[in-house]
Amino acid sequence: MSHSRWNLLPSIPEENTGGTGIPLLIKQLLYNRGITESSEIETFLAADDRLRGDPNNLPGMHEAIARLYRALLSREKIAIYGDFDADGITATALLVQGLSMLDCEAIPYIPDRINEGYGLKATALETLQRQGVSLVVTVDCGITAASEIKKAGKLGLDIIVTDHHVPPDDIPSAAAVINPKLPGSIYPTPELAGVGVAMKLLEALFSGLGKVGKLEEVIDLVALGTVADMVPLLGENRYLVKQGLRILKNSPRLGIQEIINQTGLDASNINSTNISWTIAPRLNAAGRVGDAMNSYRLLMTDSVEEARQLAEWLEQKNMERQKLTTRALEKAREQVIMQMKQPLLIASDPSYPAGIIGLVAGRLAEEFYKPVIVIRTGDRYCGGSSRSIPEFNMIEALNKCSHLLTRFGGHSGAAGLSLYTSNLPRLKQTLLEIAAEELEGVDLRPKIDIDAEATLPNLGGDTYSTIQRMAPFGQGNPVPTFMSRRVEVVSSSTMGSDNSHLRMKVKQGSMLFDAVGFGLGSYINELSTSIDIVYNLELDHWNGQSKLRLNVLDFESVSP
Repeated sequence: MSHSRWNLLPSIPEENTGGTGIPLLIKQLLYNRGITESSEIETFLAADDRLRGDPNNLPGMHEAIARLYRALLSREKIAIYGDFDADGITATALLVQGLSMLDCEAIPYIPDRINEGYGLKATALETLQRQGVSLVVTVDCGITAASEIKKAGKLGLDIIVTDHHVPPDDIPSAAAVINPKLPGSIYPTPELAGVGVAMKLLEALFSGLGKVGKLEEVIDLVALGTVADMVPLLGENRYLVKQGLRILKNSPRLGIQEIINQTGLDASNINSTNISWTIAPRLNAAGRVGDAMNSYRLLMTDSVEEARQLAEWLEQKNMERQKLTTRALEKAREQVIMQMKQPLLIASDPSYPAGIIGLVAGRLAEEFYKPVIVIRTGDRYCGGSSRSIPEFNMIEALNKCSHLLTRFGGHSGAAGLSLYTSNLPRLKQTLLEIAAEELEGVDLRPKIDIDAEATLPNLGGDTYSTIQRMAPFGQGNPVPTFMSRRVEVVSSSTMGSDNSHLRMKVKQGSMLFDAVGFGLGSYINELSTSIDIVYNLELDHWNGQSKLRLNVLDFESVSP
């Protein structure tokens, strides 16, 4: 039996296979991603500015621009109020940099994760008002801050909300609220990241002033935040990320160049995977175990020396974050292993660092394929972070428990929450009941969607370079996954310091491939001479050489 559920996606219908000169394999991959019309295929592969939406179609844009023009004319002091993750940090940097091009005094404000927590806080708004700020623009937050925005009004502070999170029923009565997910929104790409929404505000502002060309200077920030926040790389997000990657490859800002130098990335080949696995974790590390403003400073500095020092500091913080995560993960795993018969897993302890509980929840959800909540408990208050699986909508579940929570927000796959400690037992009970009902009869094994069945000889030649036309890859447009049956295992061994990975040479017909299965080392004894495999094609860069190999996601032994 395979270790995951294999879901071979339906073959492309006959009527979709003709014309256009696009290889059938690419058509199949695009069909799997919902791209079926000839015109859609062409614009998807080009990922050019035809994918851009008109910023004026975003709800609240006209009101926001009118208020910003007033602020620019009166030379008001504006604060950009962000979030402490990579999306919020890049969005803050983008608006401060963009407004500075218009000779505007804009100051950043990113709350402290531990002492302040996520979102708009009344005390922070009071501080900004005392500093002479009269207009606050939120990025990547604010949509759930109705009461704080009401208090800001009494202080004489105007708020423009730019956010991308799911709006609550109670929309804040701000000077303007820009969110592509607002009811009645006709914006063609509702899944913009927070930095994407901020970019559209800047685009509308610059457009009215005839300065659209200047946006080139900040689009690298949009790529960083969009990939880091794991929004679908479809529609306008494809265009924004593709444009941003071009800047990151050719002329990265000093701070990013220092991260590239210190981590040994190939600067000429920066892609969405590098952002996800190398750059974003370092930008996020500041907010998890330090001060997120240091990541902001790294993005904004024009000093080579400061960039180097900040990148080194982030490297240290990222290592600290990794150690804290490992320790907390061990403790949380011990807790949830006792709950294996339950459909939803909850780990709670006062020692869990607030900055990494989301990472711990994510690792456990991946390992056990169940929704997970990790909670840092306090004498009076608890704060938690959750990660879920596609079969369980976490934000809907928390909505049903809203009477037990002081605050919550997020989306179906990840959400944050806070509550009185006295409510924790009832919250656990209620969530377990909801999960038991919704997950009854569900096969709780990870599901791998397989794009196409292929033989190894068919994947040689220019197949890999053809597939790269679909980049950038990410959420909504994953790296293509293939299945090959009855592949011969020529050799196999484990690798890694703890032997957790699997290394193989596999053969089919005349085609011999190196293959690696990350995390599959413990299954080496299940290998037979003939296996069915599910895998991605990837280029392995080693000693200046590039060679095609298989990244094996799962296998199943079969009789020869």
